[in-house]
Amino acid sequence: MSLNNRKSALAGAAFLMATSAIGPGFLTQTATFTQSLMASFGFVILISILLDIGAQLNIWRIITVAEKRAQDIANQVLPGAGYFLAALIVMGGLAFNIGNVGGAGLGLNLLIGISPEMGAILSGLIAIGIFLFKEAGRAMDRLAQILGFIMIALTVFVAWKASPPLGEAAVRTFIPEKLDVIAIVTLVGGTVGGYITFAGAHRLLDAGIKGRESLPEVNKSSVSAILIASIMRVILFLAVLGVVSQGITLDPKNPASTPFEYIAGNFGLVIFGVVIWAASITSVIGAAYTSVSFISSFHASIEQNRNRWIIGFIIVSTAVLATIGRPAQVLVFVGTLNGLILPVSLGLILLAAYKTKIVGDYKHPAWMTVCGIIVVISMAVLSGMTLIKYINGLIG
Repeated sequence: MSLNNRKSALAGAAFLMATSAIGPGFLTQTATFTQSLMASFGFVILISILLDIGAQLNIWRIITVAEKRAQDIANQVLPGAGYFLAALIVMGGLAFNIGNVGGAGLGLNLLIGISPEMGAILSGLIAIGIFLFKEAGRAMDRLAQILGFIMIALTVFVAWKASPPLGEAAVRTFIPEKLDVIAIVTLVGGTVGGYITFAGAHRLLDAGIKGRESLPEVNKSSVSAILIASIMRVILFLAVLGVVSQGITLDPKNPASTPFEYIAGNFGLVIFGVVIWAASITSVIGAAYTSVSFISSFHASIEQNRNRWIIGFIIVSTAVLATIGRPAQVLVFVGTLNGLILPVSLGLILLAAYKTKIVGDYKHPAWMTVCGIIVVISMAVLSGMTLIKYINGLIG
């Protein structure tokens, strides 16, 4: 692989992971929790970034050293665990992708006036078109980078016009007035939970970037991916905070659109249409690609026809969306669901780091293991608390 192709693959993996995280659920979650926690949401973002990096560094490094996909590593750690993990990932990925397709439909509705259902179908066809290319991987990398930059640039404009209380946001990021456990679980789940953290790691494997000699590059790509997603999260948080601090209530049907519309009226909605379409279409591609990568090693025919399986995954997601819809509450809940998956997936990967049959004589840094264990325990406890809250809410 040439140096330029290698750099492109590393950047593409970082943006694939980041844009997989930045979907309509990401936008909805950020807006919803900003309204409820105000400036204190900055603390939730800070904690989630630290947990995200702790989880992702461990996962990407161990997959790189093992030179195997996560499900194959899990099966070597505990027979059958890989199939269980793959089932969790694919179910979560499908649920997430239904929301992603819906977000893309809404984006085209705002941009060109077609119905959200037709917008979803057209967006699904565009996503399918990527995987009809022989060089689908490179096309996916390039699209993720271009649309990632567009999303961030447009949201920066809105955040600047919203004039958020930056001083208060800075203070509350370290000294919060209130805290929401569900918000932490949801943000971590929506950034590195479920399939998302594996998107970039599996993309690197497919690009041939693996082995110990690749670890310095993989570390950089891994952290860069979290920082790209986090920059978008912070900018959107500030945009929403600037609006809600003026007493404006977010639209419950589409909370993330409110600051865009408030700042720039109908043109703001067009800007939001571009942002949510870009966020959604990249997430559709990332979710489909990664979910199928979790089953492709189970049978030779799946691996040989992987693009067809990815196309099928997108078709199913689009069909379900057209009949069920995409309420905002579902997008927040799915982020939480992905948070519940993280302790399982990260726990299995950490166990693999100490099995010579998987990683050979590689010595995983102790501090990374400690950070990973902290993430597993924290997310297991917080997820348990979140489940109890949901169950009590249903009973109540």
